Amino acid sequence: MTDVDRQTQLAREHRERQEQRAKNGTSKRNTIIGSVVGVVVVAGGVVAATTLMGDDDKTSGAAPSASSSASASSSADPSTAPSVTAALPSTGAAPAAVTCSYRKDDTGAPAKKVGMPPSKPDPKAKTMTIDTNQGTIVVQLATQAAPCTVNSFEFLAKKNFFDDTRCHRLATPETVGLGMLQCGDPLAKGDGKSKNDGTGGPGYLFGDENLGGMPLGRGTVAMAQSSEDANSNGSQFWISFSDENNQLSDQGAAFTPFGVVVKGMDVIDKIAKGGIIPFNGDPMADVRGEGSNAPKLPVIIKNLTVSH
Repeated sequence: MTDVDRQTQLAREHRERQEQRAKNGTSKRNTIIGSVVGVVVVAGGVVAATTLMGDDDKTSGAAPSASSSASASSSADPSTAPSVTAALPSTGAAPAAVTCSYRKDDTGAPAKKVGMPPSKPDPKAKTMTIDTNQGTIVVQLATQAAPCTVNSFEFLAKKNFFDDTRCHRLATPETVGLGMLQCGDPLAKGDGKSKNDGTGGPGYLFGDENLGGMPLGRGTVAMAQSSEDANSNGSQFWISFSDENNQLSDQGAAFTPFGVVVKGMDVIDKIAKGGIIPFNGDPMADVRGEGSNAPKLPVIIKNLTVSH
């Protein structure tokens, strides 16, 4: 299959999904991201990056070659992976001068509603601490570059929105060509069986920020949204444990980066090393956007706080 044929096929599939959503009367805001196909959709065209496929795979649409899988695997291995390479941006509007806009989520997606965040962001928010059953993860926040995103997290944290929620998706380089732990769906079961995992949110949406302002590689924390729906951020986010994810920003993906892990990457590595529960026994279902491969080590957020 040529690149042109592949683009045509993706455009047709995108149109068919839109028609199906319209027929069903609701728009299912599935925030599952990162499959090989998803990367192509985000990029708006050419088949996935060469880090995912060998030369022969580019035109056949086949799974990653053994050599590329081995290379990707090394990125997720905590014994060989680099230390956190992401860094907070040094530019951005002063949060005090920003007015944030949040809108009602009318897509029909399941929600745990706790109200709307204030329009004025907190310029002093610096750190997000995620206490999980697997260990504590501390994130330095990019408040200056993503003030409305940080503002949303601070609001939800004060409402105990994330308490006792499960991280529902583990994407690995070996399965989907990316490495990330995805959390923030308040209704997710995280068992590799629930088709609705990855669709839940806070009942409101908001726009993208800081696009292109930070790499999406190892250590970055970014918002999760459907690759087809820009400016539809809610409560879901992902933590990157692989530099494979830089291909998303390289190809213009609209995933808002809003922080960097400064403590707890060993926790993320442990979860990644634990492997996945394939969705209904089929790991490629995640690639096709049919469901989420869950982390085999259950990840439960016991408490999430934002501090100055």
